[in-house]
Amino acid sequence: MSTLLSASVLAAAAAPSSVLDSAADSLANVSDHLYGQFLAWVLIAAGLYFTIRSRGVQFRHFGDMVKEITGSRSSADEHEGGISSFQAFAIGLASRVGTGNIVGVAIAITMGGPGAVFWMWLVATVGMATGFIESTLAQIFKVRHHDGTFRGGPAYYITRGLGSRTWGSVFAVVITFVFGFAYEATQANTIAATAHDTFGVEPWVTAIVLVVITAPIIFKGIKRVAGVAEWMAPFMALLYALIAIVILVMNLGAIPLAIKEIFEGAFGLNQAFAGLSGGLYAAAINGIKRGLFSNEAGEGSVPNAAATATTSHPVNQGFIQSMGVFVDTIVVCTATALIVLLSGVYTPAGADADTAGVLTTASVTSQLGSWSQYLMAFILFVFAYSSLLGNFTYAEVNMDFIRKGQSKHYLLRTMILVATFIGSVASLTFVWNLSDVAMGCMATINIVSIALLGKWAFGALRDWEQQREAQKRGEIDVIRFVGTGNPNLPRDVPGDVWDGSASATNGGVAVEQR
Repeated sequence: MSTLLSASVLAAAAAPSSVLDSAADSLANVSDHLYGQFLAWVLIAAGLYFTIRSRGVQFRHFGDMVKEITGSRSSADEHEGGISSFQAFAIGLASRVGTGNIVGVAIAITMGGPGAVFWMWLVATVGMATGFIESTLAQIFKVRHHDGTFRGGPAYYITRGLGSRTWGSVFAVVITFVFGFAYEATQANTIAATAHDTFGVEPWVTAIVLVVITAPIIFKGIKRVAGVAEWMAPFMALLYALIAIVILVMNLGAIPLAIKEIFEGAFGLNQAFAGLSGGLYAAAINGIKRGLFSNEAGEGSVPNAAATATTSHPVNQGFIQSMGVFVDTIVVCTATALIVLLSGVYTPAGADADTAGVLTTASVTSQLGSWSQYLMAFILFVFAYSSLLGNFTYAEVNMDFIRKGQSKHYLLRTMILVATFIGSVASLTFVWNLSDVAMGCMATINIVSIALLGKWAFGALRDWEQQREAQKRGEIDVIRFVGTGNPNLPRDVPGDVWDGSASATNGGVAVEQR
């Protein structure tokens, strides 16, 4: 009986794998055209536009971003709303800091050479401004949910800000598929590959285990996910950063050469660093694709988490999520890149697309010894699993939009479990190409929307800066946002979340009448 059961499970696992693998090449072609001819350049242009219009918000207010993160953890405990700014940041970080930081960086270097890292930096630097804009908009146009939390994101600000529920619904459907299926499959694929390479566990076994441990958490909803992500994602990011620091200290003398390789590869100055795809174009496209997948700036995903936060001013959460882009790419992705380039395991001549998924682990093992493969397996599992949980949050927020909060979304939860199983047994190339194409469609809608709505975020930033100056002069105690009769805004913010009335609450924080 057990033999028959095992055979049945293996057959079920093999079937979707063979079917899905046949589509990998087609998805790769679509992805290359989508990014190479359109999206990559639009994302950079949008980031530059937001940087200029906000007068370099990511540079001028970097210190304020750090302060917001360190001082925001308790807000949900003191007021209604249920999720603090820090928890919303942790959910965003859980989704951002995942396989893109370890596997994605290795893929970018393998395919585009060390120069791909430079383009990841560029995307992140301008992406911090984009992340600020979209998360601030998410707070401005959020709505109150029946369970005491808030809901918001592109679907909401497209509908309430641009007055188009049709396009809001289109975005909601796309992002629900992206985060309810495509990205979940990607995270599961990384966990399964790591378990197989490190411990010899068959992918179908990992698939079953993941389904069993994921179901109880996602069926409890956003608050349970926030509680898990709050400690899991930051702790793992810190642990991984410590590993990187140890390896960097061990190779201090070689760091300047690694940095030189990155810049020479970025501008095609040395064809020895061209990667498998070859040349400047390959470095740019692979770096931008993997950078966007990792930090999600402009993609329209993180605003869904940003909107759930309890905060007194939309700009506060914009600062926090902008810092998330910095932590993800400038800190964690750079750490991975240097680990790979300093280890000696990676060589442009010997690059292999099929082994890119384990390149980072092999690089760490070569530096710290064979025991570290088990530590890396654990870190990869937590990174990927926390992303899997964070992705669920985004999907549920948009299902709330589609179904107007009238459902427990059991179908969505089931789809996530199915994606987890399929992703575990499918090939690496299929799940990453699928994610790229789906993400590209989602990002296109979002970028157009935030460009049209940018004046709201710029106005909110002016309002915050004016209040901060008043606070420094001792005229006010706390910076609070009021969305009605505000001269910095194009018009009054719809709804009652930010109306400034004595009976209302702004983002879950009581506002006194002024």
